[in-house]
Amino acid sequence: MRIILFIIQKEFLQIFRNKGMLPIIFAVPIIQMIILVNAATFEMKNIDILFVDNDLSTTSKEIIEKFIGSDFFNVIGKSFSIEEAYKKIEKNEAEVFLHFPNGFERKLIREGVVDLDVEVDAVNGRAAGLITGYVSMIIKNYNQSLMIGKLVPNIKPWKIPEQINIETSYWYNPKLNYKTFMVPGILVILVTIIGIFLSGMNVVREKEIGTIEQLNVTPINKYQFIIGKLVPFLIIGLFEFAFGLVIGKLLFDIPIEGSIPLVFLCVTAFLISVLGIGLFISTMNDTQQQAMLVSYFFMMVFILMSGLFTPTESMPNWALVLNKFNPIFYFLKINRMILLKGSGFLDISKEFFSLIGLGFVMLNLAVMRYKKTL
Repeated sequence: MRIILFIIQKEFLQIFRNKGMLPIIFAVPIIQMIILVNAATFEMKNIDILFVDNDLSTTSKEIIEKFIGSDFFNVIGKSFSIEEAYKKIEKNEAEVFLHFPNGFERKLIREGVVDLDVEVDAVNGRAAGLITGYVSMIIKNYNQSLMIGKLVPNIKPWKIPEQINIETSYWYNPKLNYKTFMVPGILVILVTIIGIFLSGMNVVREKEIGTIEQLNVTPINKYQFIIGKLVPFLIIGLFEFAFGLVIGKLLFDIPIEGSIPLVFLCVTAFLISVLGIGLFISTMNDTQQQAMLVSYFFMMVFILMSGLFTPTESMPNWALVLNKFNPIFYFLKINRMILLKGSGFLDISKEFFSLIGLGFVMLNLAVMRYKKTL
């Protein structure tokens, strides 16, 4: 134990003497959090919309007014030419246009049914789906008001019989604030940067500056060396997570429904896993550049498959199997469940023990891979 404490002391001295590492540890992650939380959002506002109104009727004008009054759409103009509307979409000057054909209102009155043409730029499939949903919602609300007027034309508005009212309850995020969903995920990414990148370059740096040879001739066991390398970054990672949690609460007012000690227990298990991966990478490479590239590769794969931006349920079966070896996937789920839902240990026990298992395997691989040779 005394030997490990000396190694930990040496590591902290090396970390704080390295002036280039301090900004990476403390400043860069917090700046990234503030920027990414505001930038990484799937909410859509100010959608550029164009209207091709060949009907010029009261009905078409009423529908257009509904879109003008919406917070989601930015009306860029009106036209009488479909070709012109298509060119606007091709030039990225519009994202959607509505076409009201000639006789739109007349057909609606006579037949009770009429088609409204909605053309959406679907290069981004997710954005196109949201735009279609927003358009459909506005048209649906207008259609309901028409149905009420048609069914009860002689009844005064204040005497219209009550309809079926739908009351929606949004659990865990009542205001549908996307930042509430993203902040716990960005926190996981910040801790991952500390875990994989910095630990991944640690042993390699010892090789490059030549101090690894001095350590190899000492009576330090391999497991003592790896633990001594792990603990400082574990402490820094816990501090980083706590600081990020405070920033998230103060700047973005994220809810913290669950147990704080449970969160830190889980982040400790997560850090052990990613630090084990970083140290394993570090023992396998000879230069910091190589270690950085390998760490970047694994971190990008882990992040993209973690469910941070897209639901993991929509992934193919082979990807779900690979995700069983992805620590970010487990901790991202844990962090959101505890902070947003107030989940207890039994709710996240499967993910927690998966992190413990991954950490045990990766640390053993790092110990086995490290060779005390001159």
